[in-house]
Amino acid sequence: MTNPVPDDSPTEQLVVVTRKQPSLGRSSSLMAIASLVSRITGFLRQVALFTVLGATIINDSYTLSNTLPNIVYEFLIGGVLTSVMIPLLVRAQTEDRDGGEAYTRKLLTLAGIALVVATAVAMLAAPLLTRIYIGSQSTGTADPALATTLAYMLLPQIFFYGMGALLGSILNSRGAFGAFAWAPVLNNVVVIGVVAVYMVVPEGARLLVLGLGTTLGIAVQTVVLIPAVRRAGFRYRPVWGWDPRLTTAGGLAVWVTAYVLIGQAGLIITSRVAFAADQGAYAVYSNAWLLLQVPYGVLGVSLLTALMPRLSRSAAEGRTHDVVADLSLGTRLSAVFLVPISVLLTIFGTEVGVALFGLRQANLDGATLLGTTVAVSAFGLLPYGVTMLQLRVFYALTDSRTPTFIQLFTVAVKVPLLLLCPVLLPPHDVVLGLAAANAVSFVAGAVVGQVFLRRKLGRVPTGQVLGTVGRALLASVAAGLLALGAVTLLDRLLTDLSPLARAWIELAVAAVVMAVLTLIAMKLLRVREIDSALARLERLVDRRKPRRGASP
Repeated sequence: MTNPVPDDSPTEQLVVVTRKQPSLGRSSSLMAIASLVSRITGFLRQVALFTVLGATIINDSYTLSNTLPNIVYEFLIGGVLTSVMIPLLVRAQTEDRDGGEAYTRKLLTLAGIALVVATAVAMLAAPLLTRIYIGSQSTGTADPALATTLAYMLLPQIFFYGMGALLGSILNSRGAFGAFAWAPVLNNVVVIGVVAVYMVVPEGARLLVLGLGTTLGIAVQTVVLIPAVRRAGFRYRPVWGWDPRLTTAGGLAVWVTAYVLIGQAGLIITSRVAFAADQGAYAVYSNAWLLLQVPYGVLGVSLLTALMPRLSRSAAEGRTHDVVADLSLGTRLSAVFLVPISVLLTIFGTEVGVALFGLRQANLDGATLLGTTVAVSAFGLLPYGVTMLQLRVFYALTDSRTPTFIQLFTVAVKVPLLLLCPVLLPPHDVVLGLAAANAVSFVAGAVVGQVFLRRKLGRVPTGQVLGTVGRALLASVAAGLLALGAVTLLDRLLTDLSPLARAWIELAVAAVVMAVLTLIAMKLLRVREIDSALARLERLVDRRKPRRGASP
């Protein structure tokens, strides 16, 4: 977890098919551990920021301004970089006589120039960008001037995001996964240190520390990759010129850019409605969204990393039945893990919010609202994971047009719901409606995505997937209700504790009870995928156990 990202970003930390196929299992394990540590430190970072800034206009302004670099990066180069340039990088390493060295140097040179120009233009347009997402008038719930000031300090991240993505892709394509996987952890540590400095410097210097310190974290995250790239055997020298392969991929780039642009319509309306409703609403919405992304992020890396290269190879070789089988497997494994987490967050979302973000008494109201926001939108967690998996399948099939149409439908469902929130809900509860609308849009997107996949791939085992989802949901709800009963009885014994301590105890009890009962219920309901998932986790653990006679 680094910075908040747009809801509908198509770009993720991708693992590229590498030259070192035998190390795929080990690389998957490494990525799983790094992702878990990154998510943990990322949450510590978000908790630290929310503890210091609270549900305030300052946090709203900072959160939006810190999202702008991601927005500009995705729109101008991020989606194109991931879906067009990086696949060509891997192909060049296979096809070119020099192993893709010249192409890689050209790509770095062209992308570096594009990123410098994009960063400069974005900084010049900072007032316009904040006006688009907030509005131009200062109110009791929004401060465009403050957001613009922070944007000037945060927008330079665009350059570092782009270069970091390129350097990471070079590493992954050469079978070196460690540095790229662990770099976000370093960024999180830097920002946590920035928060500590923020608390002790004079008030007049705090904004400067917050803005420049956050950008420093992204810069460090990128710079630390340079020695790793050199160790991987790549030496950069500027090479000018245009590669014809980039021209042939122009159509794909256009559709990916359209995908990003359509997604921004939903984000603009979300931010406008949030800023107009209540102070702190946008920060609460963003933190709730980040919290929901954590389970998928860990699952996606630990369980699906090894699945994606296999799926890509099947698509490239025209083995449609294998693509369908891997898609079904990935969806069912996602359901086995994400459905119980969704039920846990739905029933105990308030406790999660207070436990993670209620460190200060002054923040309890905001933490409670954040937890409630998670609870009302947790049902969108599995559909989100499914849409991300479907997106990978379409891109593996070299189809970038269909995801754009699915994105258009998703945003078309979301926008009217967003606009209804301030009409139907009181200002303080508008953020709940925004989060729920976002979740509903992912449900719609997953359904439409499945329809398009069926048209493209033929028969898709939707019934088998729904059967797994239904059994996992039944097991999780039953376990969740029993856990709720146990927590309700326990609550009578915890009345003298602080809200923070009570939330942690109740959450710990609920998690343990739900985990055990859900596993038992899934076994009784014959959810076969739980055996496959547990077997894979056992292999990950066994791989780390020292062999007999070997030093630990």
